[in-house]
Amino acid sequence: MQMPTQRLLDVDTSVDRADDPSLDYARTLDRAFVHRESLAEVFVTDTQSLGGDAHAAAAQLPRSHAYFGDHLLSPRLHDPVLLLEACRQVGLAIAHSHYGVPFDHKFVLTTLGVSITRPDRMVVGPLPCALKMLCSVEDKRVKEGRVVGYDCRFRLFVDGAEVGSAVVGLRFKSPESYGKLRLSNRSGAPVPSTATFEFAVAGEAPAPYLVGRGNSDNVVLAGLGTDVDVTSASLRVLPQHPSMFDHAQDHLPGMVLAEAGRQLALNALLETRGASPAKTYPAEIIASFSSFGELEPRTDLLARVVPAEEAGTDVYYTQGGTVEYPTTSDSATGPIPVEVDVRQRDESICRLDIGLVRLPS
Repeated sequence: MQMPTQRLLDVDTSVDRADDPSLDYARTLDRAFVHRESLAEVFVTDTQSLGGDAHAAAAQLPRSHAYFGDHLLSPRLHDPVLLLEACRQVGLAIAHSHYGVPFDHKFVLTTLGVSITRPDRMVVGPLPCALKMLCSVEDKRVKEGRVVGYDCRFRLFVDGAEVGSAVVGLRFKSPESYGKLRLSNRSGAPVPSTATFEFAVAGEAPAPYLVGRGNSDNVVLAGLGTDVDVTSASLRVLPQHPSMFDHAQDHLPGMVLAEAGRQLALNALLETRGASPAKTYPAEIIASFSSFGELEPRTDLLARVVPAEEAGTDVYYTQGGTVEYPTTSDSATGPIPVEVDVRQRDESICRLDIGLVRLPS
């Protein structure tokens, strides 16, 4: 399984401004700005321009959530996918509020990535977590005077400490342009919707603890199996899930594929190295999307834990102390990398690099 070599979070070019404004955490944004139907799925509370393509944003991370809070780690930690969702919402919100992208436009994900360097700061406490994001808009694409896409790079802060970084790549399409694109992708076949599409059962869903979950309603894999060093599964699509499918979709959302990749990576490390998903934290998730995930074909995922001799030599430290790594080697210096390939009709539609660490007791 050949994975892309570019590490999307390697270079920090995000804004670093001392004069960023005081951010408001009193209420969430209008749900229309972040393309959500449910108020409970809106986490961003404020966005403010710092001038040019620099922005600041705020989000409140809930102490309890049926999806983002359903994990087995003790002490409980805020889910990196939740931070990624907050950044995705910021990318959408500033498109409407600061770059004039119309509300009827469709947003297409090209990349997603989050890297948590301070897991010790991610512990769920007695109060909701106030997340601060400094955002730099890069690779801005303009067509006929309109912004049609960009990449958002984020620096993430909790209680004044920098806890990680993130990247979200977005492209904006008018309804007409999006419709033509989807029909072209499908050779003219009508575009279905998760609101009415009947998904075939892909196989038996695993026990939730095998993929780091406590609730089977949040398990998005089926037919788990490991052959030598490759762990495989099929995507279990849950079109009525209130978080992953907050509203009807004509394709598989990128965040759903990221969740599936995370679950398979945890199981792969369990199967190949005996590391319990209940003690393993996904400190890094990087996804690149090459095509739409269609609803009709079966979606297969393949995961491989990268052997130590193939892994890079980057050293991974946290300012909060020593981190144990779930590995059989005493010389590990960073998160255990897991490569995940998401495929439909024997073609890759998404590739993920996931870095897993074991946190101290």
